[in-house]
Amino acid sequence: MPKSVNKVILVGNVGKDPEVKYSPSGTPIAKFSLATNERFKDRSGEWQERVEWHAIVAWQRLAEIVGEFVVTGSKVYIEGKLQTSSWEDRQSGQTRYRTEIVARDLVLLGSRGNRTGDSQESHPGPAVSDEPQAENAEDLQDIPF
Repeated sequence: MPKSVNKVILVGNVGKDPEVKYSPSGTPIAKFSLATNERFKDRSGEWQERVEWHAIVAWQRLAEIVGEFVVTGSKVYIEGKLQTSSWEDRQSGQTRYRTEIVARDLVLLGSRGNRTGDSQESHPGPAVSDEPQAENAEDLQDIPF
């Protein structure tokens, strides 16, 4: 089978403070939203802005670091992979789907004194990398996010 690639790179602003929880086995899991935007001219020549929201999940030590340093408005660089999970809705019985970016690398952008990303200067903060363990996917099923 030919090699395939599942890689996502995003630079954006955090929508709200990350939520860090722990799986039954004690694995830290952080979830947060990230907004990216693009500007374009529409057919009439007017500038428009489109914002796209992304669901981000970080595991293990990367999740702990996210919980410590990432706050609403933080500008971050995220590198990871797309992952879709499905479950059956208890009320309707319908199958539901959620696509998330599982973060492997994170770089905090902006000045150290300004973690909200409002700074005009960009000074890279600490870069962090974490690879989730395969067994952690089962732990996620028990986390009520």
